[in-house]
Amino acid sequence: MKRTLNIILSAGIFVSVCLCGHAQSLDQSKTFYNEGNYAAAKPGFEKLVKQSPNNSSYNQWYGVCCYETGDYENAEKHLLIANKSKIMESYRYLAMIYAQTEQYDNAITMWEGYIEMQKKEKVDISDSENNLEQVRKFWRMMENTEDVQVIDSMVVDKNDFLKAYPLSTESGSLTTYNAFFNSSKNISSVVYQNQKGNKIFYARPSDNQTYSLFSQNRLLETFGDERLLLSTPAADDNYPFVLSDGVTMYFASKGYGSIGGYDIFVTRYNLNTNTFLAPEQLGMPFNSSANDYMMVIDETKGLGWFVTDRRQPDDKVCVYLFIPEGKKRRIDVEAPDILKVRATLSSIAETWKEGANYSALIQLAHKSDNQNNNGQKRDFTFIVNDNTVYYTLDEIKNDGTKDLYAGYLEMTKQVESLQKKINDLRDSYAKGSTAQKEQLSGLILNAEKSLRDLTEQARIQEKKARNAENRKLGVKY
Repeated sequence: MKRTLNIILSAGIFVSVCLCGHAQSLDQSKTFYNEGNYAAAKPGFEKLVKQSPNNSSYNQWYGVCCYETGDYENAEKHLLIANKSKIMESYRYLAMIYAQTEQYDNAITMWEGYIEMQKKEKVDISDSENNLEQVRKFWRMMENTEDVQVIDSMVVDKNDFLKAYPLSTESGSLTTYNAFFNSSKNISSVVYQNQKGNKIFYARPSDNQTYSLFSQNRLLETFGDERLLLSTPAADDNYPFVLSDGVTMYFASKGYGSIGGYDIFVTRYNLNTNTFLAPEQLGMPFNSSANDYMMVIDETKGLGWFVTDRRQPDDKVCVYLFIPEGKKRRIDVEAPDILKVRATLSSIAETWKEGANYSALIQLAHKSDNQNNNGQKRDFTFIVNDNTVYYTLDEIKNDGTKDLYAGYLEMTKQVESLQKKINDLRDSYAKGSTAQKEQLSGLILNAEKSLRDLTEQARIQEKKARNAENRKLGVKY
């Protein structure tokens, strides 16, 4: 009897110790959880879930820990168990998981369920409704995914992606902002220069410190006459590219209803109003919840590129090569899995036409006839007509033209020297005393008048040279 009593007492003590350990583990895990230390809370909840696989609370807490530590697969599994018991926060977390894994139809269902529970609890639903509308926008965009052949992709360093854009000469050139303007500022932008070399498009921080799009025209051997192209308050516009028509411009923006960071947009210049039309957002697969930008179409090669940081580490981006379609066509597929793959480009092979061989196009894409101009020497850029551009005096056919253009080049040197003198005078004016400013103001005004006169003379000289050469070539210009 005594032995039996001892066994009962030992068993009771064992159960008490187990229960005590269980309680301590739960309390400690909940403390970590409430502090937002999900990594520390995760092992404790994992142990509890193994002990009680159907406990909805344990599954909820463990699922949240999995989500917050990036383990979405396990997060979904355990949050679905919690969701069967209609735990309110399980709806929100599942909605976020489905949005991040591009299961937008499921994300919509979860957000709708979460909002209904919030209404019953009389909680503000404005943020949830915004999230629901964003997911609905993703879903609509996915349903209208464009049928485009993406034939190649290349993962490159984020700060060096322009090397993946070997444009034909006819399509112009791309350069980083800092390299083009010889700037030491940390400006993450690209300068696009058209084929004629007489216009540039770029972005830089504007007065409110967001990036805005600008253009400049060539004035003699330099660029000037800066003009703001689009005004997008409180959002960045960047990475412009203009087609050969001089009217159609692609760019990236964080505004205009962007679904990610940067989205790709297209706009066109209205010659009647001298303004750009309202930008149009491109659909999937070009845009995503990540940053998508630098849309370029080389009409000579019949190829296009764009860059994205979707599914990439922080220091890398992926450049996609595609075949531009003259007319947009929606993908005609019913299977949701295939639609998702096509929309997100998780497999570019799914975009290929059956039996197509893209090797020649890929080889063409990587061929550059613009890089270093095939080694050709460039002393200047003399645009004679739409089909003729000279870079050295030896290329000029007419001796009279050579003399005229040599005179023009000498004038441009004088213009640059005079512009530098004016800049120096302005610096001295800004730092000078009242008496010095009075003396300098007259000098500056006279120098500015001389600069205007000399610039006009140089413009006329260049025109004479162009006309003389076109007469020699038999071209009406």
